[in-house]
Amino acid sequence: MPLTKRRIAAVTAATAVIATMGLAAPAFAVPVADTPEKIVKAVKISQVMNHLRQFQKIADANDGNRASGLPGYDASVDYIVKELTRAGYEPVVQEFPFTYTEENSALSRQDPATTWVDGQDFLRNGFDPAAPEGTATGALVPVDLVTPFPADGTSTSGCEADDFTGFPAGGVALVQRGTCDFVVKALNAQAAGASAVIVTNDGRAGLVQMSGDATGLTIPAVFTSSAVGEDLAATPGATVTVTVDYFSEERITSNVFAETNTGDDGNVVMAGAHLDSVQAGAGINDNGSGSAALLETAIQMQRVDPTNTVRFAWWGAEEEGLLGADYYVSNLTPEQIDDIALYLNFDMIGSPNHVYGVYDGDNSSGTAPEGFIPAGSAEIEDVFEQFYASQGVPFQDTEFSGRSDYGPFIAVGIPAGGLFTGAEGIKTEEEAARFGGLAGVAYDPCYHQLCDNLTGEGQDEVLYKDLARSVKNRLTGNVNRTALDVNSDALASAIVTFAFDTSILTGGGDGSQGTTGGPSTPGGGFLHDHGHHTEAAAR
Repeated sequence: MPLTKRRIAAVTAATAVIATMGLAAPAFAVPVADTPEKIVKAVKISQVMNHLRQFQKIADANDGNRASGLPGYDASVDYIVKELTRAGYEPVVQEFPFTYTEENSALSRQDPATTWVDGQDFLRNGFDPAAPEGTATGALVPVDLVTPFPADGTSTSGCEADDFTGFPAGGVALVQRGTCDFVVKALNAQAAGASAVIVTNDGRAGLVQMSGDATGLTIPAVFTSSAVGEDLAATPGATVTVTVDYFSEERITSNVFAETNTGDDGNVVMAGAHLDSVQAGAGINDNGSGSAALLETAIQMQRVDPTNTVRFAWWGAEEEGLLGADYYVSNLTPEQIDDIALYLNFDMIGSPNHVYGVYDGDNSSGTAPEGFIPAGSAEIEDVFEQFYASQGVPFQDTEFSGRSDYGPFIAVGIPAGGLFTGAEGIKTEEEAARFGGLAGVAYDPCYHQLCDNLTGEGQDEVLYKDLARSVKNRLTGNVNRTALDVNSDALASAIVTFAFDTSILTGGGDGSQGTTGGPSTPGGGFLHDHGHHTEAAAR
C-alpha cells in the first residue's frame, strides 16, 4: 500500500481534537542535542517512563493489549504521531495488510497439574493447507526420544512408522525434533492411532513454527520448548490435553516514520523499534521500552541538523513475524536500499532481570553462519561497546540471528546493530555476578504474558519481590529503570554519533559514508527530498 503523510489532525478524529487544544511544545533539556554528550543529558528516563505510562493507559483502555490489528495498536500509532507532530516532525504512516490471528490453543497435563503458555512454552502448527483444529485428551506416549536432552539434531524420533509399533489407540504422541520433517512425524503419529501429537525441541533454544504440506492430517499438533519436552518426557502415561484453536483474517496495520529536516538522503541512518505488543498483554518491556526510548530521542533530536538524514521507524506486526519491517524493506527500490547506511534496532531494552546485550556484529561468539552478517555491523557493535565502557557498564554479545526487525535489513546487505536485555532465556550465575539480578530466572519472567506491564498485575509476587531486591528496587512493574535509563542513553548516543559520521563503517549504504555523505542516487528520498535527489520517492 502507498505511504501517506498525515499530520496529527488527519490521523483519527480523537487526535484531531487533541490537535486543536494548543498542546505545549515538548521540553528540550539542552539547547541543541547535537553531540553524544548533549543527547545523553537531553534524553531523560523520566520522559521515557512517561511514554511508557501512556502505552499502559492505551492498553488499559483497549482490552489490555496493543497488538497489531486491534484498537490498542492503532491508539499507539496515534500517540507516536501526536508526539512527533508536537515536536515538529511530519510523520508518515505506512499501511500494509497482514494475516491477523487470534490464538486459543492450549496444552495441559493432569498429573502433575500443569498448564503451559501459548507462544511462550508451545506453538500450534502452521501446516498447509490449514492447521487442523480440535481438542484431544489421552495418555502421553514418548516415542523413541533421545534422552537426556540435547539431541542436537540427531533424533530420528517419529521418522519411521516402526517407531510407533505397539502405540495405544488414542494416545498423545510425544516426538522429538530431529532428522526428518515435522510433517512426517505428525502423519506417522496419526497413522499409528494417536489422537494428537506433541513435537518437542531437542535441547536447542526457542520455539519453531512447524510448517509444510500436511495434506491428510486431521489431529491437533503442537511444538514445545525443550524445557517443556523434558518435563513431559519425565511423566509417561500422564493424561494430557492438546487443543489447536485459532481465528485468522486479513487486516490492515501500519508502520510510523519520522525524518530529520536536514541531512544527506544518500546516506540515511535508520533507527527502529517495534511498537506492537502480543495479544496477551500491554507489551511494556516488549517493546514499549524500545519504542519509548526511540520516541524521546527523536523528540530531543528534532532541532539537530545532522550531516546524514536520520529516519526513525516504529514497526507494526513484529510479533506476527517481523512483518512491518519486512514490508518496508521489500518495497524499497535497489537505489533506496543503497541509500541506507545502517540500521539500528532496539527491542526489549528494559528487561527486569537484564543483561546489557549488544548484537554480535563481528560474530565473535560464532552464533551466525558465515556470510550472514553484513560488513559494517562489527563497527556498529564497537560504538555501543565503547559507550558502555565509557560509562563503566558491563556488556556482552547477544545473538545476531535475525530474530527482530533488523532481520529484513541484514537480508539485503544493510549493516545493522542494536541492544537487547533478554527475553525468555535464563540468566546464568556468571551473568548475575556481572549484571545483578537472579541466576536461574528468565531475563524477562513476564515475556509475552499479561504481566509485561507497569502495574504488576499477574506477576509472581514472590519472584518479583526477590528480583526487586536483587536489582536495588529499580523495578516499575516489568521494567528495570536502571537498564532502561542506561540503554536510552546508549541508543541516543549511537544515533547522534552516526547522524554526523558513518565513516567507520566498512560496507553498506552508498559506499561513501563519510561525514559529508556521497553522490546522491535518484529515488533515494523516502519521506521528503532534502535537495540531494532529483525526485522524492515515497513508495
